[in-house]
Amino acid sequence: MADSVSALLKLLDIETLDVDLYRGEAPQTEMQRTFGGHVAAQSLVAAVRTVGVDRPVHSLHAYFLRPGDPHHPIIYTVDRIRDGRSFATRRVVATQQGRAIFNMAASFHTAEDGPEHAEEMPEVPPPEDLQNLPDVLAGFGVEWQPPFPEWTSIDLRFVKLPNEVAAARSDSIQTWFRALDPIPEHPHLHVCVLTYMSDMTLLWTSITPHGSFPGSGGNIRLTSLDHAMWFHRPFRADEWLLFDTGSSTAGGARGLSHGRVFTADGRLVATVVQEGLTRIRK
Repeated sequence: MADSVSALLKLLDIETLDVDLYRGEAPQTEMQRTFGGHVAAQSLVAAVRTVGVDRPVHSLHAYFLRPGDPHHPIIYTVDRIRDGRSFATRRVVATQQGRAIFNMAASFHTAEDGPEHAEEMPEVPPPEDLQNLPDVLAGFGVEWQPPFPEWTSIDLRFVKLPNEVAAARSDSIQTWFRALDPIPEHPHLHVCVLTYMSDMTLLWTSITPHGSFPGSGGNIRLTSLDHAMWFHRPFRADEWLLFDTGSSTAGGARGLSHGRVFTADGRLVATVVQEGLTRIRK
């Protein structure tokens, strides 16, 4: 699987065109639109290229404006909004063929001491007791055909399969995930890889309470509208992370999903919230 991890890292190694101007290539895919985690992760890479490693990213807030075309590169323009003593703020606009498809605000904070508390990780089976996605699908007689080549770089293991969650009309989807091979030590890179992974299953929780899930043949269209993340503590994206997700509400053709990311030893390291389109196809 090393080649697939290399493909993910190559995807994130965007090209510098000029000061604060970058180009990201699109992976080969049969999909009609670019994976949202791809655009979010490349945007964050563009932002961190303009900030020192002594200031980790602590939050990002982003909007998906138009579907990305996987057959064209994406241009990223970074606006250095503020560089303060403790915080730095960047704005990134992603464009294709002259039109904005995505924008992001990212904030960076120099590490400081302060009060600490965190929610506890839910009790779930360890990843070693669960099957990976290719093996699960093989059990159903289905060959794993990832929509994007970089997805083969991620070891994804469901605590309960999406069809089981949908059958129970539950909004709780819990997955363990990690990059299959070691990722270089650069601290920003692990945050960017988690940003990529965080868009993989999150929005599904908005439709499982209605007995539907991607691939079930339902008539609900899912599209990411916005995405926000907060990074609380250091972590490695090549070590097991539990993604504990749910949905607090859906209505008006929009669903709100949220997720908590824990390390295997129970540390809460990130929080994710996403609103998405849950439109009924006619």
